Amino acid sequence: MKPHPYIPDPRPDNALGLAPQYYWVASEREVDMSVEPPAPVRARIDAEPQNVVLDLRRTAIVIIDLQNDFCTEGGWVDHIGGNYQADRAPIAPLEALLPALRQAGVPVIWVNWGNRPDLANMSPNQIHLYKNSGKGVGLGDPLPNGKGHVLQKDSWPAAIVDELTPHDGDYLVDKHRISGFWDTPLDSILRNLGVKSILFAGCNTDQCVLHTLTDANFLGYGCVMLSDCCATSSPYFCTEATIWNVKKCFGFVTDSTAVLRALPA
Repeated sequence: MKPHPYIPDPRPDNALGLAPQYYWVASEREVDMSVEPPAPVRARIDAEPQNVVLDLRRTAIVIIDLQNDFCTEGGWVDHIGGNYQADRAPIAPLEALLPALRQAGVPVIWVNWGNRPDLANMSPNQIHLYKNSGKGVGLGDPLPNGKGHVLQKDSWPAAIVDELTPHDGDYLVDKHRISGFWDTPLDSILRNLGVKSILFAGCNTDQCVLHTLTDANFLGYGCVMLSDCCATSSPYFCTEATIWNVKKCFGFVTDSTAVLRALPA
């Protein structure tokens, strides 16, 4: 993790760990596990149902599935007649928010659907979900335009949209279920970064974003959905229900402008 720009990285050369928030110090005769964590960098954010105070040194943003198959002309959603344009709504607010978060030392974690080429970890119920008649173009099948196989890891269909190219120091996680935590290293990465609170963005609001957020809630993380940085091609009532449920049961809802106002100058 890149050190915070205005608080020096306290770790010595013999530190063991990913981030200043959580590390050991080793020598030939001793391992010190008692390193005091750095002081909080607080950001007070207007949110619902209550305002929240986040420690930027223990917060990450997790961005779900903003990739070509969902958000780009010629991708899978476009091919099956879905509204890929609706899923592009988070791009512009994230273009403004992500540089400010990186400058504040907040890790950026991209969680993308990325199948194995052989679908060896995809059970029949998951394959059926996107190919329910047994015919058509589903997970791992070639797109008719020749741009690759649907949501296949390391291919154009699974790649993050061009406008939001990851930066050095960002973290990339492949998933193969609606939740980004199921059978992935996401939880381990967050814990090794010392993260306690997560900002959520991406698509689809009512599916992969919601279920990644709910799993984070069950794991004990503080969860904040950024409403203008989430989108779905589902009917609008799905977004309304998702936001209501997040505020009622799973965390807090705000938007990117509120976060930007709360960041240190």
